[in-house]
Amino acid sequence: MPGAGVPARRGFEGDGDGMGDMSDVDRPGGVRGTGPLLLGVRHHGPGSARAVRAALEETRPEAVLVEGPPEANDLIPLAVHEDMRPPVALLAHAVDEPGRSAFWPLAGFSPEWVAIRWALEHGVPARFIDLPAVHSLAWSKEEEGGPEDRETADGERASGAGAGVRIDPLAVLAEAAGYDDAERWWEDVVEHRGVGEKGEALAPFTVLEEAMTALREEGGSGGHDQDPVREAYMRLQIRAAQREFGGGVAVVCGAWHVPALRRRTTVTADRALLKGLPKVRADMTWVPWTNRRLSRFSGYGAGITSPGWYGHLFGAVDRPVERWMTKVAGLLRAEDRIVSSAHVIEAVRLADALAAMRGRPLPGLGETTDAVRAVMCEGSDVPLALVHDRLVVGDVLGEVPAAAPAVPLQRDLTRTQRRLRLKPEAAERELELDLRKETDGERSRLLHRLRLLAVDWGEPVASYGSTGTFREAWRLRWEPELSVRVAEAGIWGTTVRAAATARAEADAEAAQGLADVTGLAERCLLAELPDALPTVMRILADRAALDSDVGHLARALPALVRSLRYGDVRGTGSGALAEVAAGLAERILVGLPPACAGLDADAADEMRGHLDAVHGAVGLLGDAPAPGHGDLRTRWASVLRTLATRDTVPGVIRGRSVRLLLDDGELAHDEAARQMGLVLSSPGTAPADAAAWIEGFVGGGSGGGLLLVHDERLRGLVDAWLTGVPAEAFTDVLPLLRRTFSAYESGVRRTLGELVRRGPGAPVGPATAGCGAPGFAAGLDTARADAVLPVVRLLLGLDEDRAAARGGEGGGGACAGLVEAAR
Repeated sequence: MPGAGVPARRGFEGDGDGMGDMSDVDRPGGVRGTGPLLLGVRHHGPGSARAVRAALEETRPEAVLVEGPPEANDLIPLAVHEDMRPPVALLAHAVDEPGRSAFWPLAGFSPEWVAIRWALEHGVPARFIDLPAVHSLAWSKEEEGGPEDRETADGERASGAGAGVRIDPLAVLAEAAGYDDAERWWEDVVEHRGVGEKGEALAPFTVLEEAMTALREEGGSGGHDQDPVREAYMRLQIRAAQREFGGGVAVVCGAWHVPALRRRTTVTADRALLKGLPKVRADMTWVPWTNRRLSRFSGYGAGITSPGWYGHLFGAVDRPVERWMTKVAGLLRAEDRIVSSAHVIEAVRLADALAAMRGRPLPGLGETTDAVRAVMCEGSDVPLALVHDRLVVGDVLGEVPAAAPAVPLQRDLTRTQRRLRLKPEAAERELELDLRKETDGERSRLLHRLRLLAVDWGEPVASYGSTGTFREAWRLRWEPELSVRVAEAGIWGTTVRAAATARAEADAEAAQGLADVTGLAERCLLAELPDALPTVMRILADRAALDSDVGHLARALPALVRSLRYGDVRGTGSGALAEVAAGLAERILVGLPPACAGLDADAADEMRGHLDAVHGAVGLLGDAPAPGHGDLRTRWASVLRTLATRDTVPGVIRGRSVRLLLDDGELAHDEAARQMGLVLSSPGTAPADAAAWIEGFVGGGSGGGLLLVHDERLRGLVDAWLTGVPAEAFTDVLPLLRRTFSAYESGVRRTLGELVRRGPGAPVGPATAGCGAPGFAAGLDTARADAVLPVVRLLLGLDEDRAAARGGEGGGGACAGLVEAAR
């Protein structure tokens, strides 16, 4: 390679029939001929990136060719845009099938990124020369491959094109050198090596090429059928660049490819390999990437184990170990751990000592990790896991400029995110929303609409504050794959609202079950999509009228009733939902008793779940602003009484019905005890059926354990029945009883065991005079009730004035006011 101003001879000129060869390419570090400079690298290797920069500075090529899809050539100038911050990735997706996609990730320490930036900063043309994405995407479709990145540690990337099993060159070379860890070998021979003296910038490429040549002579393409095709295309592009720019061309590609690019071939042979390749229409753009997705642990085949550490090595101008320990100390201090400058000094000394003992030129990640664990973490792996997550891997999310191509839906989403000050971040975080505030309401609607479009940026979680319907909590994390989901969703509309509306209508038409449609109606209300609701409600009414399965109706009702609760806070109309919910409730009341008769054990367990769901829905529906619900709770109690006393109904449902009536105050305590006694003491009741009744009454995590703790009569009935079960039947009922009692908290189980050991008449706590019922006081203890009011107010989020106004003057009044506020 000549220096600047030296005329270059033209190379790769073929005969009249297009013949030519690659025999005249330069070997790195050798005397310059007519061929290009081949710089074999490891993708995402900071040592390779430093070597590439030094080689380009020394040789000053007239053009830089980089492994990557040529459709992205027009996007290269954006690499120096002020708003472009790596890690980023080139995203290619099929126009007619956006879900078929491929990524080409680039970090700030990636050799390709460094080469592109160097070319743009020095006014040198830069081009991508790998197989076009229109072919690789079509190829992956034919092979039924997915859009995942598949790449080996040496930097061979498959770009979603159906990679197969291949050898790991770095592992082979490390083993040959006597290392059991490929990353440690790479650190010692590359990352810990400087760029060398002037004139030695090409030395590492020469050594690496010789090693890869030996591997490929023995392993061929390493098990990847696409390599010969990709390399043929790259050779053709190199020839074209040679004709255009002369001999001053530098090629930055995976080291695995260099022997193939140097091999003697003909133009005709290379074109023959490319003949008849499948093709699809494809679009290309830049998208943000994350350090976590660069990590090998994310499933990225070419990933590195420590992107944050490699980024530090590339960016540290000097004393990388000292600077790294300072970063670790800063992180641990931010987490309120005691770390002083003395800790930093001692950790650096220990890392240097470990490197010397292990025969390494400089401390690597292993030595620094061991030093941090021993000195700053006091031997604990808990804070060390934080260091690994935040620093060794990192939560860096890249940024791309607004000038980058994007589908209209992506642009609308970006504008909305900026307007709502809801910035995408790679780190997981939780967001609390108060739906009474305009901005929070819009944020909620955006997140719900994106979920309808399968763009799961946010996931609803339980709120730590009030449990009212005006509160929402979300767990947010932006992953690079969501850019593909946005591109896929672009077929539904150009704005988030329009796309979510169209998708909801299409999903309603395609829904298979009634519960699917009711769930969709609930999501439309949450996302505030009034244009989609008429279509969804029409389909919901049609499906509800035709579906006669009580189980389907019971699954559908809770979602409808929950939706009725959203109107007050979100300001959305719910009249049509109330009518459909009332119709479903009527049909359930009529059809539930016959549907519960003659069920086997599995069907009875499933129906018990439906019974609980309908019970909760009826409780909410009784308060809903819809006509005809005045006596709904009374009629539901009548249905439960029918189920509780009908012999053809399985025991688990009868027991559950009695428990629900007892909890609602529709059944006296003595009557519940009487019914339990009839079931458990009747000679005609099979032990298995009695055990199922007990499971329905006190099982299911519904507070049944505390009921047995505080009610001596019920506890005595269960104890007497259990001790009287015949030995031959005990093994049959034991699994049911274990399932019932294992659902109780450990404290409840321990208390029950202690009470049974003491025998009948043992008090739970201090004896209380004048008990109205065993285990219960005669009246409300207002002094004890007042003592818990401050904590209850805090849990409900009530201010003192409002709580006092609701609470009245006495403990009983205070409790009533708090219950009213909670409801």
